[in-house]
Amino acid sequence: MSTTCQHREKPARVPLAHQERIDWHDHADHQLVSVGTGVLQVSTALGSWVVPPHRAVWLPARVAHAHQAYGPTELRALIFRRSVNPLRLDRPTVLAVTPLLREVIAALTDESEELRPGPQRNLERVARDQLRRVEALQVHLPALADPRLRDVARLLGDDPGDGRTLAGIGAAVGSSERTLSRLFREEAGMTFPQWRTQFRLHHALTLLAADTSVTGTAAACGYSGPSAFIHAFRSAFGTTPGEYRQPVSSSG
Repeated sequence: MSTTCQHREKPARVPLAHQERIDWHDHADHQLVSVGTGVLQVSTALGSWVVPPHRAVWLPARVAHAHQAYGPTELRALIFRRSVNPLRLDRPTVLAVTPLLREVIAALTDESEELRPGPQRNLERVARDQLRRVEALQVHLPALADPRLRDVARLLGDDPGDGRTLAGIGAAVGSSERTLSRLFREEAGMTFPQWRTQFRLHHALTLLAADTSVTGTAAACGYSGPSAFIHAFRSAFGTTPGEYRQPVSSSG
């Protein structure tokens, strides 16, 4: 994996088309990456995160990452000097974005209105204060190194609704249930059912971004019905799939 270093000195707003990709790169400073609309998949060597408008990803300085958009997506990024780390985090982390922080991000990244230094510094102070209050969320998909786990991921990538047990999936990829169960705990830090839930929810975000109905998304991701899907989605993302599919207003 080759990377390039991108130098970004001020907040940015980057429109991306559906499935547009920003290749592997890193930054000299910390970044807070969020979206105004659409869905952004953020990948690092540690794993991947799917970011809807109510979430953001903290990317420490020099952590190589790549982006993939699902649906018309508006990437918004705030920059923090290496000496400024309000979260005190040294690894990529998904965060719950408060309504106030969302508005501050929108104001700082609005290219249609040039902020004067005083108001900009005030908004940056509010952003730092809000970041000290936000909740870190464990909703990422860890990178899988073992080829047997990658075979499982590819199999379920072709059909996220595949409801076979781990034993059945193991038979399809030529590995035992016991071995796969151990590998998921060792490499992903979670059980296979926990990993599959994360996998399905991440896939659900990309389907919703492509304007798939809630009922259709629930079926495609293997849920017994819309109610079960809505419950799992709300638990993970703090909103319902229906609310998520509605356009979220943002400044700019």
